[in-house]
Amino acid sequence: MTQTLTAPRKAECLSMTGYAQARTEKHGYAVRVSVKSVNHRFLDLKLRLPEGFDLYELRIRQILRDRIHRGHVEVHVGVDPAAAVPVQINRELAHTYLRIAEEFRQQSRAAADVDVVAILRLPGVVAGLTVAVPEAEDEQERLGQALEACLLEALVKLDDMRRAEGRHLTEDLRTRLAQIGEHTEQVCELAATLRPAFARRLEARLKDLLGGVNLEPARLAQEAALLAERGDVSEELDRLRSHLQQFAKLLDGAGEMGKKLDFLLQEMHREANTLLSKTPGVESEALAITSLALEIKAEIEKLREQVQNIE
Repeated sequence: MTQTLTAPRKAECLSMTGYAQARTEKHGYAVRVSVKSVNHRFLDLKLRLPEGFDLYELRIRQILRDRIHRGHVEVHVGVDPAAAVPVQINRELAHTYLRIAEEFRQQSRAAADVDVVAILRLPGVVAGLTVAVPEAEDEQERLGQALEACLLEALVKLDDMRRAEGRHLTEDLRTRLAQIGEHTEQVCELAATLRPAFARRLEARLKDLLGGVNLEPARLAQEAALLAERGDVSEELDRLRSHLQQFAKLLDGAGEMGKKLDFLLQEMHREANTLLSKTPGVESEALAITSLALEIKAEIEKLREQVQNIE
């Protein structure tokens, strides 16, 4: 089979969810192909071909691998004669099926009569409704070309659907990304006010312990600085900003991005957890940072759900 593949169009992200079908008449064959894809961590191909068509399987799989990189993909292929052909009934075989069915009905005491239409559907009873793989190599090649043309048509339609779904996903991702960015900047502003808050908390605690004895301002400032340093979240905020920029850059790019986006979200989730662990206390500033960090974590989780559908 001669492949006439073109590279997939670069641009938007592709969803892993889609369905398409195509029908092509070529070289005397009527070929039907349906393709269904859903999300999966890797590429998982399930191919169903008519009986005897195994010789085309490797080539069809290669076409699919060239066009689809992630997802659970089911492909169904059907082949019929393009023009009407005489239908012949193997009467001897049909009578044999009928006799066996009638004997079984009597033995089982079934009330239903034998269904003649069902007998006609049994293997070998009706000839001319299905296509067998031709023996001649040139005929095999022509049939292969018909299969390839139909498959490529179905994949183009599938890409259109996956691309449209990908645009909706991208819009949602950008909206949530902007929300995380806003929360991050709010945390940055609040973090700058934490040192005075730490000093107030430290002074109150020490006064309780020392029974109201006055404290040296220099010593108090030093202890407050140490406490603030342990609660410093500037590095986490810088990394979170960097991850947000990389995420947006990936959305603007092309090719496989799902796994990379998922990795970035894992890193973002880690930074959000660190924000929560570094800002304990009951001060209003710390409580506000905790609330924002929880909002960031919630948005990250929603992003991770969406990213699971991106190739």
